[in-house]
Amino acid sequence: MHEVEAALGRIPDLAGRPRGAVTWERLGGLTNRVYKLAAGDDVYVLRIAGEGTGDYIDRKVEAHNARVAAAAGVGAEVLFADENSGLMLTRHLDNCVTMSPALFRERAGAPARAARALKRMHGCGQDFEFRFELFQMIDDYRTILQKRAATLPDGYDAAVAEAQLARKALAVAPPPLAPCHCDPLSENFLDDGSRMWIVDWEYSGMNDPIWDLGDVSVEAEFDEAQDREMMAAYCDGPVPEALYGRMILYKAMCDLLWTLWGLIQHADDNPAEDFWAYSINRFTRCTTLMSGDQYASSMAAVERGA
Repeated sequence: MHEVEAALGRIPDLAGRPRGAVTWERLGGLTNRVYKLAAGDDVYVLRIAGEGTGDYIDRKVEAHNARVAAAAGVGAEVLFADENSGLMLTRHLDNCVTMSPALFRERAGAPARAARALKRMHGCGQDFEFRFELFQMIDDYRTILQKRAATLPDGYDAAVAEAQLARKALAVAPPPLAPCHCDPLSENFLDDGSRMWIVDWEYSGMNDPIWDLGDVSVEAEFDEAQDREMMAAYCDGPVPEALYGRMILYKAMCDLLWTLWGLIQHADDNPAEDFWAYSINRFTRCTTLMSGDQYASSMAAVERGA
């Protein structure tokens, strides 16, 4: 209660309202604290940034990108953003369901709607601030972990070395950079049954747009049928095997990166979940995919450009 009231006092449109004029309920969030607010007929979402997140999230970049996403019709309207503290107030998106891996399986057409939302963002014609570069971020996250004296999973260095082959393949014929979400957790998609919206632009930046598709597949635990549905919707028809292979390579690469993110949460004693287990599970999934036939054939397709 005190945290929310203190936050409201810093937002001009809500400051000074009588106690009880604004009601709230806690929503989800792994690293931040998120609340749904109601003030008369107006409904908002308040995000209070988690402690320590400023070490790896640029709040000025996030605020800019979130506003671009809202203007593109993909994200929620940003009403207030403190670029120092990360406090943010957005318009609540009504009549939407917060997605999960289970709901992506249960709601007909959900993978296709997610793909169309991402394509709208990628093709909006605007630029995001920040360049999301996978291997630079791996280096940056490892620097953060070194400062925290954190332990890496056994075999992590070898996996990064092997990933250099994917790095070379992905550089053969890369698509133009596009404004990307870069962290498309299932819970960052809100679905009204005919259209999806995307929230939480903390890690957004200019990136290879196929990263978003690979990451969606991993986070929503897509099977091959869902992958094919997603990619067909994104391509508006037949999917080139090189593009499909690119998505598969990024499935492994995003788990390689987010393993480190989980280790940072573990080192910071984030109580939201068991982040050591989270990281080990992600790394195991990454190495399992990298050692399989699909990964090898995807690498070959990307290298051929076919």
